[in-house]
Parts: sequence; C-alpha cells; structure tokens
Amino acid sequence: MKTRNLLVLVLSMVMFTNCFAQKENKKNKKDKNVETTEVAAPETPATVDETPVVTDECLVNISLFNESAKNKQYADALAPWNAAYTQCPGANKAIYSRGREIVQWELLQTKDAASYQKVFDKLMGMYDSRIKYFGNDEKYPTAWILGLKGLDYVTFAKNDELKKPAYEWLEKSIDGLKENSELEVMRIFMVLSNAMYKADPTAHGEKYIADYIKVNTILENIAGNPEQRNAEAASQLKPSLDLIFAQSGAADCNTLDGLYKDKVAQNLSNLEYLSSVVGFYKRIRCVDSDVYFKAAVAAHKIQPTAESANACAEMAFKKNEYSRSIGFYEEATRLSSDKLEKAEYQYKIAQIYSNIDNYSKAREAARNSLEYNPNNGKPYILIGKLYAGSNIYDDPVLRKTVFWVAVDKFQRAKQVDPSVADEANDLIRRYSPHFPSKDDIFFKPELQEGQSFFVGGWIGESTVCR
Repeated sequence: MKTRNLLVLVLSMVMFTNCFAQKENKKNKKDKNVETTEVAAPETPATVDETPVVTDECLVNISLFNESAKNKQYADALAPWNAAYTQCPGANKAIYSRGREIVQWELLQTKDAASYQKVFDKLMGMYDSRIKYFGNDEKYPTAWILGLKGLDYVTFAKNDELKKPAYEWLEKSIDGLKENSELEVMRIFMVLSNAMYKADPTAHGEKYIADYIKVNTILENIAGNPEQRNAEAASQLKPSLDLIFAQSGAADCNTLDGLYKDKVAQNLSNLEYLSSVVGFYKRIRCVDSDVYFKAAVAAHKIQPTAESANACAEMAFKKNEYSRSIGFYEEATRLSSDKLEKAEYQYKIAQIYSNIDNYSKAREAARNSLEYNPNNGKPYILIGKLYAGSNIYDDPVLRKTVFWVAVDKFQRAKQVDPSVADEANDLIRRYSPHFPSKDDIFFKPELQEGQSFFVGGWIGESTVCR
C-alpha cells in the first residue's frame, strides 16, 4: 500500500513538472568571462536511448531535481538530474528546461580544464538529446533549441574566438523561426558574423552582408507588427545592429560594387535576387552606384515596383535625363502603397522641376507631396524659395510682395515640421528685409499694413501686407 501511495504521489508531481516544463527559463543574463582553452563542437552523446523506459526510479529523480532546481539548490539537484538524463532522457521536458540551469551551475564549479571540457560537452550534448526527443515540440521546436544551444556555446566555449559552431546553430534557428526568432539569437548571430568578417573580409564579405539583410528584414517585420510581443524591443535593437554594420566597412559602396558587380550580371533574370540588391543598396544609401542602377533597371523590366522605378528615376537624373527621371518618379508614386514614399517621390519631382525653372510644375508636385504627407515642411520650403525667386511684376515695389508669400510658406513649414525650423528661420531672416518699405507703401495705398493683398502671376495667392 505504501508503495502504491508513493507512486501516486510521484505521478502527480510528474504531471506538475510536465506543465511546468512548458515555460522555459530565461537565459542567464550574467556574462561569464572565463579562462580559455580550445573547445570543439560536441557530438550527440551515446547515452541517449532510442526507446527510453520510464521507471519509478526515473519519476522520483525527475521530481527531486525539479524541486531542488526550482529552489536554486543545484548541488542537491545534480545527482538526480544526472540519473534521469542518463536513464530516461525522453521522459519529461523538465530534464532540459531545468537541466540547463543545473549543468551551467556544474560547469561554473569545475576547477580544471579537463573537467570543464567534460561538463561543457554534456551541456552541448543535452541540446542534441532534447532535439532527438522533443525537437517536434510546437512551442519549442528544433530551431528554437539550436538558438539556445548557440547562445550557451558563445557564453561557455573557451578559446574559440570565432565560435563558428554557434554561428551555424544560430543561423539555423533564425532560418527556422524567422519572425518568431529570439532577439538575443539575432543579436549574437550578427556579432559573430561581424567578427568573422573582420577576421577574413574576402571570404566572409558577401555572407556578412547577406546576414545583415536577413536579420534587418526580420527586425523590420517584427518592429512593424504591433501584435508582436517584441515589436518595441526589435525597433530598439535595429539601430545598434545598423551601427555595427556601418562601422564594419562592409557597407562601403566600392566594396559592395566589387562583391555584387559580377553576380548582378549573372542574375539579370532573377527578380528575387535583383530586388534584394536594389533594396540593400538603397538602405545603405549607395544609390549612385552603377551596379545599383543595373540591378534596378533589370528588376524593373521583369516586374516594375515602386523601388525599382525610384532607382531608374535616380539613374536618369544622374544622366541629366530630367523628363525621363520625372516619368519614373511618377510611376513610383503610382506603384507605391505607402503614403510617405509617395510624398517623397513627388517631392523629388518638385525638385527636378525647380532645377529646370519650371516653377508652376514644381509647386504642383510639391503640393502633391503635401497631400500624401502634410507634416513635411520641405515642400513648403521649396515653394517659398520658388516664390522668392520669381519676378512677376515690372513695378519694383510690387515685385517685393513675393517675399510676403514666400515668408508665409517658411512660417508654415516650421509650424507643421519642427525639424525644418532652423532652415525656415534662416530664410525668414534672409527675405524679410526685402519686404516693401514704409516709403514704398506710402505711394501704394493698396499695400497698407494689415490689408489683404493678392499676389498675381503664376503665384496667385493672397497674403497680408506688413
């Protein structure tokens, strides 16, 4: 009877640990700076059974180590955990969720290199065993386990400077989970890729860029999805990874051209590849590159997109083909589904028309830009400059009224967009002294201060005399 009661008690505790094991413990946040000795990537331990037998003894050991580990009594947890892991590795996920804590603790207690290596191998092998028995788990699948394994390798592997095994495991984790990837996995993956690039830029250059594109795209998707639990954290992580990449030197436009020139030429019919190149060059602002233009034109021929049309427009502008450039920007506006992008394309059209002294068309495009993004002050600045540069009256006094409407636009610019306030204020200071003087107004009663005045010509706007 006592044996039966004990078994019932143990089974109830095991049911509890099954539920508990669904909640994985967070990675130990303490960075361990340990002395280093060479460590190789371990193989799957031979202790894993194909058909584990869950004995009463195994159930008791699971209950014992789980309770001890929960109370952080790892010395007490170690022996029953070792027994359970060896005898019935597929019995319960708690063997791995709690086992990680226990083996990490054991690793930090070792005093010599040989013991450290042995325990480290056990830690790595534990992940292989978990993949074997629980790799199909819906919440924590193989890809997730590999991410955890890679993080622990980085933390505990000694004297392996580049940590390539971890790099490979982390990449598999990211490829498998994509937007469900752990942010720390992506961060460490990029740190390792950066280190490998520094060690051998030629061998790892293109792969490093591909790694950055991959992680950056995932972070953008996470940050742009408010339903993602890590949306805010992803938006905070992205700038730091951008900085690492920018400082690496891999983002140098000439370096990129050397990497991509031949590959673009070989992939002129590969839309997916061409689009990735165009997007990448645009993101790091290498938009004056011939490689960028070549990829964009090829992609646009296959399947026009706003991005490829924009690239073609920039290429045409660089060649002083202004009408063609405007046409591509108009196409980009039509193809884009993003209002801010549309606003930017129309603003570029306004700038081109301004450069070729077609002021009315420039203002039209600037107003179109404001329709898509009314909070951008740049179009107002541009319109104000167009007004200030206009000569619509023969009368020297009336000619000065254009500065009133110009300053109106500068005032409006800083009202809607504080980021342009400094430029707007400089322009106001520059043009305000050119307003009609009191002597000028004396002979022009229609220009008396406070009155409304209609500035004619192509401007056709009312303003207030002052």
